[in-house]
Amino acid sequence: MQPVRRQNRFNRTRLVIIAVALALTAWACAQVPVTGRSSLQLVSNNQLAGMAVQQYNDTLEKSTLSKDAAQTAMVRRVGTRIADAAEQFLRETGRDDLAGSFQWEFNLIEDDETVNAWVLPGGKTVVYTGILKHTQNETGLAVVLGHEVAHALAGHGNERVSQGLLTQLGGVALAVALAQKPAETQQLFMAAYGLGANVGVLLPYSRLHEREADRIGLVLMAMAGYDPRESVPFWQRMNSEGGARPPEFLSTHPAPDTRIAEIERYLPEALSYYKPTR
Repeated sequence: MQPVRRQNRFNRTRLVIIAVALALTAWACAQVPVTGRSSLQLVSNNQLAGMAVQQYNDTLEKSTLSKDAAQTAMVRRVGTRIADAAEQFLRETGRDDLAGSFQWEFNLIEDDETVNAWVLPGGKTVVYTGILKHTQNETGLAVVLGHEVAHALAGHGNERVSQGLLTQLGGVALAVALAQKPAETQQLFMAAYGLGANVGVLLPYSRLHEREADRIGLVLMAMAGYDPRESVPFWQRMNSEGGARPPEFLSTHPAPDTRIAEIERYLPEALSYYKPTR
């Protein structure tokens, strides 16, 4: 009878673990803006923002900020308009708590070889000068920053950190993971937000995340007063530069033709938010 009792205890324990996991998953589901998809986010925004500040400061210390005052001012101007639109959208949809969690900051790093930009939790943002030859103007830059702010708004990095905590670190809380396995947790954070061995080089988001960021980004740039229709020629320019080795900013995205077709499908929704600035 002893083996039967052990098996019964094992089954009960397994059921309890499954029930707790399901309850935790349900409790930690957040809704992605615009798309309405449920997203697993086990980590608080404040915890992630604290880690982000450390990584952001480390990036700035190891990099050279652009001395081009006009370009730097443009990055900060476009970034601020996109960020204001993001917070406006959150407040209009009843997410004041999330709107208040961002401390936006925008910096331009001098690196003409890096065609990239990224936004960390809490709103810390880096643009590399290498992408400006593709954006060409403020509206092109608004496509890029709208997309990257959309990743932050949707909690895509949080979702990847949460999945990593479940699958790689046994489902422990972030504070426990940081205390017990700080190196592994830092690597998990860096991978989730695309900060690999070469800082600023993005690791792939899922295609679902990329589609969501495209769609949300179009809405944000439209709310900020930038014509979302200009996103199509921007991505066409980027795709024409792809070649055998695409720029970092392109490497995570779906096939170019599919992507542009999806963006064109999202444009009517984005245009409903568009009010040109004078």
